[in-house]
Amino acid sequence: MPEGSCFCGNVRYSIEGEPLGKALCHCLDCRKITGSTYSTNLMVAGSNFKLVAGTPKSIGKIAESGREVVSHFCGDCGSTLWRDGASFGDAKVIKAGTLDDIDALDNAQPGVELFASHRVSWVGEIAGAAQKTAM
Repeated sequence: MPEGSCFCGNVRYSIEGEPLGKALCHCLDCRKITGSTYSTNLMVAGSNFKLVAGTPKSIGKIAESGREVVSHFCGDCGSTLWRDGASFGDAKVIKAGTLDDIDALDNAQPGVELFASHRVSWVGEIAGAAQKTAM
């Protein structure tokens, strides 16, 4: 069962089964929470997600979609680990870079890019990934 954690290791989670989807998100919120140009995400069923250590903090925000998205992060180091909310049903949107497996990002090749119109000019499209202007 794959596991992941925040930077300091105080909050840990595990997932099982295949992801429901793999996506890059170029929305402005994802830029803010990653401190980068986009986020790399794995969507997993809520029943396949388990918090195994620590107590994350959370903050909700109305996203560009008009719905609240809740970010769950470590209160000690600040790493965002996953997001959820009405837009995703019971699914959890895992930040792929928080998985412990060194190959996790290689295995997270996205099938879709969200908010592609917000992509920065020096980052190209992912070949074969659907390009969406929203979520």
